Amino acid sequence: MVPLWMYLFVAAALFCIGAYGVFARRNAVAILMGIELMLNAVNINLVAFWRYQTPFVMSGQVFAAFVFVVAAAEAAVGLAIIISIYRNRRSVIVEDVDLLKW
Repeated sequence: MVPLWMYLFVAAALFCIGAYGVFARRNAVAILMGIELMLNAVNINLVAFWRYQTPFVMSGQVFAAFVFVVAAAEAAVGLAIIISIYRNRRSVIVEDVDLLKW
């Protein structure tokens, strides 16, 4: 059986890679990919804690399924916004987007 700390280590590494992708990238699509990595790290933590705390109650899997739904909605809305911005500005660089400035 794999110990809990190994799952937590993998999830922490995945979350750090995702956070680096969000903070270091300029491309909006790469930033969305970093956010997806961070949400997957959260799912790993949810399922790992569920497995080691209460394996007979389905609460961990329900929360993980909810995070999957939120991640899918975030990806759909985020990509729609990025496509709209690209059609108007011809760029997906985050610093170039100043649509809300007065």
